[in-house]
Amino acid sequence: MRFTESSIYQQLPPSPLQSITLPFLTAHGVKVSIKRDDLLHSEISGNKWRKLKYNLLHAEKNDQQHILSFGGAFSNHIHALAAAGKHFNVKTTGIIRGEAHYAANPTLSQAQQWGMQLQFVDRKTYRLKEQAEYLQTIQSQYSDAYIIPEGGSNRLALPGVEEICIELTQQSEQPVDHIFTATGSAGTLSGLISGTLKHSPQTQVHGIAVLKNAHYLCDTVTHFVPQANSLNWHLHTDFHEGGYGKVSPALADFCRQFTQQTTIPIEPIYTGKMFYALWQLIEQGFFPIGTHIVAVHTGGLQGLAGLKSQQKF
Repeated sequence: MRFTESSIYQQLPPSPLQSITLPFLTAHGVKVSIKRDDLLHSEISGNKWRKLKYNLLHAEKNDQQHILSFGGAFSNHIHALAAAGKHFNVKTTGIIRGEAHYAANPTLSQAQQWGMQLQFVDRKTYRLKEQAEYLQTIQSQYSDAYIIPEGGSNRLALPGVEEICIELTQQSEQPVDHIFTATGSAGTLSGLISGTLKHSPQTQVHGIAVLKNAHYLCDTVTHFVPQANSLNWHLHTDFHEGGYGKVSPALADFCRQFTQQTTIPIEPIYTGKMFYALWQLIEQGFFPIGTHIVAVHTGGLQGLAGLKSQQKF
């Protein structure tokens, strides 16, 4: 099956924009709408679909039938890439940080069922994943592979994410003052910044870093979007709750309460941290009365099974 001929590509509609009403938001005079990218597709959902879309088209255009990428043992990106490989009949390989026993976890066992081949590397080797010499070694080992960076974040990821901004101009009945997203590798944040610069320059974009010491991601953003300026976006680095994959009791309680109040499922690694940070900023009076905020639900719900297997959530 060719990617451009797939019903997934041809028929995937824009994700819904859902307004939520809660006493907390009413009390602070702000409106929050949620861009439900978690509903884009049952298996290739959220920002992972957005970032993969034009990478898949690029691979197809160049007759490359093998895609390789990198990720941790519970990676949403690896999960989505494996699903895309199944749906579009493309061979996939995952270079996985950690030991081979992780292959039995819910994320990687599903990826293997979808046909992905896994290669486990130690953490020292994995840290080389962006270095040219190591990538050349991987390319020689997998000579037919098109290599996508960890998290799917490269320049081809941006146009897929920019489509969120186009959809928002069509879906929102009032101007969007702020857009929030969880931030790991900064591809989604970069795409949103690029998209607002083109389609709604009055909108401020906020990334909530989900890992410690994430200030370096500012350089990633300006690498992807050289025209980005400090007035259009902000990276918040103080809401990581202990670091990547860390789930504090307060964060876990917030996620459960949020889902109970809104019926919208979230997980504590990405979307939970983003909403928790947003709620704290609202409580601190960060936004003037009447502000309209769009929070992008980037999916990642497959990770809940892994968290439960580790008894983290």
